[in-house]
Amino acid sequence: MTEQLRLMAVHAHPDDESSKGAATMAKYVSEGVPVLVVTCTGGERGSILNPKLQGDKYIEENIHEVRAREMDEARQILGIEQEWLGYVDSGLPEGDPLPPLPEGCFALEDVDEAAGRLVKKIRAFRPQVITTYDENGGYPHPDHIMTHKISMVAFEGAADTVKYPEAEFGPAYQPRKLYYNQGFNKPRTLALHEALLSRGMESPYGEWLERWKEFERAERTLTTHVPCAEFFEIRDKALIAHATQIDPDGGWFRVPMEIQKEVWPTEEYELAKSLVDTSLPESDLFEGIRENA
Repeated sequence: MTEQLRLMAVHAHPDDESSKGAATMAKYVSEGVPVLVVTCTGGERGSILNPKLQGDKYIEENIHEVRAREMDEARQILGIEQEWLGYVDSGLPEGDPLPPLPEGCFALEDVDEAAGRLVKKIRAFRPQVITTYDENGGYPHPDHIMTHKISMVAFEGAADTVKYPEAEFGPAYQPRKLYYNQGFNKPRTLALHEALLSRGMESPYGEWLERWKEFERAERTLTTHVPCAEFFEIRDKALIAHATQIDPDGGWFRVPMEIQKEVWPTEEYELAKSLVDTSLPESDLFEGIRENA
């Protein structure tokens, strides 16, 4: 008996799947690997970041519906499956001191209960590999941090029939590997920054690199570099589908595609949990699994 390779990506909001690991997902889809994105919230409290759409009354009054349509378009572009976990966006608190999180939002939910919803998805889809965020959320948005928490609990809980009984949550299943998305890493940013300057071009990363100096956070370990440059155009098309969040003339797209492909043709991950033998560094999320599938 062989086992079909399956990949699950757990994200906080619609658009996260297109800005974090989208080219990797498109690569695996092209190989015939089923990919499921689980989106924890509807992104209801996300700001309209595209200046061309700011002030649009319809979008402001129907943001949940609009973002769901954007997610559906991105899903089709990437060729993935997508399901909602059903929680409400917490928003990004701003101010000093920070205001309290809104009642009923995702970040205030019980971790074990929310993880149970994800356990159901894992047991139904049966992925060997799950990608999610690190303990900092990639950046400290409360929904990203909550996504990390429930992903870690669900990775173990999917096989725990005492905590999550099969009668309610489906037949037990144990994923083999869990990764943190680390696409926004300093080595990549620095490489693209220097490549642009060496060609006499303006870099959008100068301020990013200056801000990096302000943080005292340790650099993450990049264990896995997935070659996926031929899918960068699909990634960008999926990202642009999230029109309320992404300005097609904005900073996301200032590095010419040919430079991206030449200088940094991979997407990066940090292997957080593995129940199979693997050799680091990796170039495949299914390293140690593919051989038996």
